[in-house]
Amino acid sequence: MSCIDGRLPRMTTTEITDPRPLYDSALSWALGLVRAVRTEQLTAPTPCSELDVRALLAHLVATVDRVAAVGRGVDATTVPWSAPQAPGDDWAGAYAQAIDGMWAVWRDGTDRLDRPVRAPFGEVPARAALMAYTSETLVHGWDLAVATGQDAEADPAVAAPVLALMERFLPAQPRGGRIPFAEPVPPREGAGPTERLANWCGRTRT
Repeated sequence: MSCIDGRLPRMTTTEITDPRPLYDSALSWALGLVRAVRTEQLTAPTPCSELDVRALLAHLVATVDRVAAVGRGVDATTVPWSAPQAPGDDWAGAYAQAIDGMWAVWRDGTDRLDRPVRAPFGEVPARAALMAYTSETLVHGWDLAVATGQDAEADPAVAAPVLALMERFLPAQPRGGRIPFAEPVPPREGAGPTERLANWCGRTRT
């Protein structure tokens, strides 16, 4: 996703299966990256040009809080875009706590996946919102990994289906305005699916 939540083209969901395992895997990967961030890296720039590492971590926590909110039937836009400063810069603890709280809402009940929810990108079935937030987690995980010198590829079994979905539902044109993504970036030779997802969302390493 972009660094700024915005409206995505409406997804149909007849072909989207339960996205929770993909989201769970994406979150686990991102949490590992967060745990490896060193204190001296918190002010480093990231490919998400508006954010340094600390601000990116605050946004990652907030995205999980927003997923918890929509699972409770709350408009996600009522949840701040950025989480409060983590005490002692313990962003790993804040992220893990947010993830645990979110799964307390979402772990049970496949029936909830077809309920309409209000996400920042519009009213969509819950399964579509979860898939969109899976993409956001992977892209921001890639941002964080690049910024902190970590392995920037998630499990291809997670990233590849998300990339395929976003290539279908996030158009290459137009970008900007109500679709707040930069132009797609041509992937470098040998780029994995996580990097290609980031490229599709307008990210580049330089």
